[in-house]
Amino acid sequence: MNTPVVLPELSRHFLEMEEKYGAHNYHPIPVVLDRGENVFVWDVEGKKYFDFLSGYSAVNQGHCHPVILQSFLEQAQKLTLTSRAFHSDLLGEYTRYITAYFGYDKVLPMNTGVEAVETALKLCRKWAYEVKGLEDGKAVIVVCKGNFHGRTSTVISFSSDPSARNHFGPYMPGFTPVPYNDLPALQQALADKNVAGFLVEPIQGEAGVVVPDEGYLRKAKELCETSNVLFIADEIQTGLARTGKMLACDHEEVRPDILILGKALSGGFMPVSAVLADDPVMLTIKPGEHGSTYGGNPLACRVAMTSLQVLKDEKMAENAADRGKQLRDGLRNLSSPHISIVRGKGLLNAIVIQHKNPEAAWDLCLALKENGLLAKPTHGDKIRFAPPLVITAEQMDEAIDIIRDSLRVLD
Repeated sequence: MNTPVVLPELSRHFLEMEEKYGAHNYHPIPVVLDRGENVFVWDVEGKKYFDFLSGYSAVNQGHCHPVILQSFLEQAQKLTLTSRAFHSDLLGEYTRYITAYFGYDKVLPMNTGVEAVETALKLCRKWAYEVKGLEDGKAVIVVCKGNFHGRTSTVISFSSDPSARNHFGPYMPGFTPVPYNDLPALQQALADKNVAGFLVEPIQGEAGVVVPDEGYLRKAKELCETSNVLFIADEIQTGLARTGKMLACDHEEVRPDILILGKALSGGFMPVSAVLADDPVMLTIKPGEHGSTYGGNPLACRVAMTSLQVLKDEKMAENAADRGKQLRDGLRNLSSPHISIVRGKGLLNAIVIQHKNPEAAWDLCLALKENGLLAKPTHGDKIRFAPPLVITAEQMDEAIDIIRDSLRVLD
């Protein structure tokens, strides 16, 4: 059983309303937020918290970043949506900007992360039939066990998470799961002549920030090249400076054949995602074969360009590398008997809680909340620590102190 929480009257009012009228598809930490700035958020009672989840890495640039906000407001007063039935003055500018930024021939703009994953899967299959020459309907995409790429019907078909998958079938065929961070298993799966692509998270975030062995991504890309298979990197959570490089794949100098981006692509202002690839892959999609009403809308284009520029201008990847090391060192120096593992890269980190109470990670997150830091468990015993990339050394020290004090609840 989760520890009962006594809430102030105003917070309770909002939670009761949500409970009555909203679908029960989430189990959030019991806090009601109404303001955010930089690394902090405030609840409706005015209490201030460190945000150590960053909207699952959608707010890398910090809450309500003033430069992105100004860009958003200026464009929102001018033109927000045309649909792709017409051209806008910003779509061409955005496509030129983002393809140069990441070094690809083309971009296909979408909205949510899982839409981008679906787009990448369709692109991979289309390439397999029209370029690689596979028999229609036979293409296979290799995926990793423990993955999280979203919750659409296609994506849950290759999920190994029962809560995302159970009672949502029938499931789509065409996916071969292999253990994550297991090169021999991947090599064996690639022996199937019908394999078209390998979809991988450079670090498995939702699984608890599982970091693969050094060299795994580079060798996996080499295996894909040998087998004429597309290497598809889901960098929705790991990309955009989160791990101390612009892309997590950059740590091993791996260039994906298909790159999937989302979350912090808008700095947390709106859903914006993108799929990047070179012409031999991207140009297999013809007019009418894929699209989105909001994909590539003028507001999204302007905000995405500003969000990407802010990452570079403020050297957020470099800060993520420095502050991430500070956080991991600080957590290890706590020498807490309740932390069995500290792992991560840059500012995508997690701890694994060891305790006889199966709800210990949840209880710790409630204690963290009371002490002014917001985080949330994943998969029971793991807690992600992923603050906005603008966090300072002094703020990180303060956050580590909060974690240290909160761990006493598990004594």
